[in-house]
Amino acid sequence: MPQPWYRDVSREQWKTFLTTFAAWTLDAFDFTILTFVLIDIQQSFEVNRALAGALGTVTLLFRVVGGIGAGTLADRYGRKGPILFSIAWYTVFALLSGLSTSYVMLFAFRGLFGIGMGGMWAAGMPLALEQWPAKHRGIASGILQAGYSTGFLLSSLVYQLGYPLIDDRPAWAWRIMVWSGILPAIAVFFTMRRVPESPVWIESRRQRAERGDASRLSLARLFDRDLRWVTIHTSILMGAFVAMYHASTFWYPTLLTMLERKPLMFLLALNAGGVVGSLAFGALSEQWGGRRGSATLGVGLGLAAAPLFLFSTTSTGVFAGALVFGFCSIGGWGIVPGYLAERFPTEARGVGTGFTYHVGVGVGSYTPYLIGWLQDGGTDLRTAMLWCILSAGALVIVLLWLGPETRGRNLE
Repeated sequence: MPQPWYRDVSREQWKTFLTTFAAWTLDAFDFTILTFVLIDIQQSFEVNRALAGALGTVTLLFRVVGGIGAGTLADRYGRKGPILFSIAWYTVFALLSGLSTSYVMLFAFRGLFGIGMGGMWAAGMPLALEQWPAKHRGIASGILQAGYSTGFLLSSLVYQLGYPLIDDRPAWAWRIMVWSGILPAIAVFFTMRRVPESPVWIESRRQRAERGDASRLSLARLFDRDLRWVTIHTSILMGAFVAMYHASTFWYPTLLTMLERKPLMFLLALNAGGVVGSLAFGALSEQWGGRRGSATLGVGLGLAAAPLFLFSTTSTGVFAGALVFGFCSIGGWGIVPGYLAERFPTEARGVGTGFTYHVGVGVGSYTPYLIGWLQDGGTDLRTAMLWCILSAGALVIVLLWLGPETRGRNLE
């Protein structure tokens, strides 16, 4: 009888993988916890919805800087160092965000926070995936991507259980929520220090040294003739993915509050669906349809479920909509880490995944602001979210099929 897939992965590989997963989960936690306290921030600094949404937009824009910078350093100096720097960076700016005394200060700190957030993904994904067995990379990709939904799920729990204890002082409550991920991040930092460097990167560096290859920034490699289309295509694809995701999640806690529903149950459904969906579609991508077919199925079903997700009027309908939409649309993201890693060679994998993912983040970063702007102009929140979800999701499907299938590619 064949042994279970997880026994093909060594203890050291699991340690590296799970530590990266934890760091990415906390990354997501620190970003999404802010979405629960936007109304408090509006009241504290007397700003409109568009400016509240801009706090998400500026973080996403600065993720581009972190993703490119950390990815470039990860290809030249190894994966671990940029990861440790990124964790320390986003932890410091989470602390400073809570100390802000004006909207401008908070805006600046949330932008700088994004540098660490982007750096963590760019260096962390190659570290986790390069040493993973190729035949199980779809599963690994799904688990890693589920880390974001896990972080959102944890921020939902912390808000639901912790916020009522401090909501009598809203000017301080949102600050305490922003600080709530700091201690776990410090613990992950020290765990990451004991994780080994990527053996694939070490071997690649040795081979380049033997060949006498000239030292060159890996960022420049992305625009060589053989990678130019890969870079452009995956950047636009990730922009569509990110726009779809933030159209459905950034304002969702606010929508639930406007509907006078406690957010926890519905956010648990959305993110639990996303976790399970990421695993399911990641695993499916090793079988039916490959990376493209699996993601197309997830995103397509998610678009069909979007009206149920946004316009249900009963608690049962809202819960079912969140669960189905999360499983399908967010679950379709399960192929992303593996797909991006498979599109780039080892010498440019860190900067390739970091650049394209975070340029995509920059392209999609307008979505929280756009939805806030549409509301200020009189558009219902649900309608604004729906149009952004449908247009971005349709673009994701088209772009997936303009690129190649990558299932089974060797990362060495």
